[in-house]
Amino acid sequence: MTGSRPSRQERLVEVENLVKQFGHRRSGTLVRAVDGVSLGVARGTALGLVGESGSGKTTMGRCVLGLIPPTSGRVQFGDVDLATLKGRRLRQFRRHMQMVFQNPYDSLNPRWRIRDILEEPLILSGDMARADRHARIRDLLSHVRLDESFLERFPHQLSGGQQQRVGIARALATSPDLVVLDEPTSALDTVTRAEILDLLDRLRGDLGLTYIFISHDLSAVRRVCDSIAVMYLGRIVEEARTPRLFESPQHPYTRSLLSSLLEPRIDGRRQRIRLRGDPPSSMELTAGCPLHTRCPVALPACARESQALADIEPDQRVACMRVSRREPIEWPGASEPVHRDP
Repeated sequence: MTGSRPSRQERLVEVENLVKQFGHRRSGTLVRAVDGVSLGVARGTALGLVGESGSGKTTMGRCVLGLIPPTSGRVQFGDVDLATLKGRRLRQFRRHMQMVFQNPYDSLNPRWRIRDILEEPLILSGDMARADRHARIRDLLSHVRLDESFLERFPHQLSGGQQQRVGIARALATSPDLVVLDEPTSALDTVTRAEILDLLDRLRGDLGLTYIFISHDLSAVRRVCDSIAVMYLGRIVEEARTPRLFESPQHPYTRSLLSSLLEPRIDGRRQRIRLRGDPPSSMELTAGCPLHTRCPVALPACARESQALADIEPDQRVACMRVSRREPIEWPGASEPVHRDP
């Protein structure tokens, strides 16, 4: 399959049946933050992970980076299974994959000058002379369009956008192959957000980076990502190339997300797809589709049977019983039935 599912030969990251559980202290109940996710990310591409808060996006990103161990499943980075790396070997391997965080100020040591913040990962890598480190720091500033006067400043002396540029530069210090971006523009104003998205897009092309872009901001994901995986309660419910997802979303949850945009157009019409109530707790999930209690077009069988992701197009997979059965769907509030594209 092409598009959203790269071949094994071209994948930089491959995740197979990943599960991450956390224990709830008071009740002793296990919470499945990530529930059997499989996906692949091709080298040099950008995959967006979107969904509501609590959908498992950030947990997924941290498992991919080896920051937290999965409960089960496998994360393959190139030809390396991350489960085989422990302690120092894992810390050394992390130079190949870095993270950019949501709040830039919280991710920067407020007591350090920018020079020290950028030099730290180079010192930890242990294989660069001081003069080479200083040359690398100047290169990093150039990459993120900051001049050398910033080296002697402290984080609180920078604007939010400048702080995030420093955070991006720090992530690039060890020349990683993969960068996981966790809501990198959510704390920024509209103009600065656009500038950072342009910067990320340029850096990917210039440096050959691979991104996993975690966000609830659909317009930001659309700007940066080649493909998108939509998560709901720890599962991927739809995955597609970005143009395809926006032009013809199929899963009810995806349609609801996209219809919440300022002027949504789905299948040539404007319509607001509303889900009923709030998402259920991850501690209360039962058999069946996790969306069935909120879905406006759920079938009785959706409460009993969980639908796996299925190919419906060469570049689109969906986990929905109605879509898999190729049934026409009449959306509440739509002027006519909405059919899946042939």
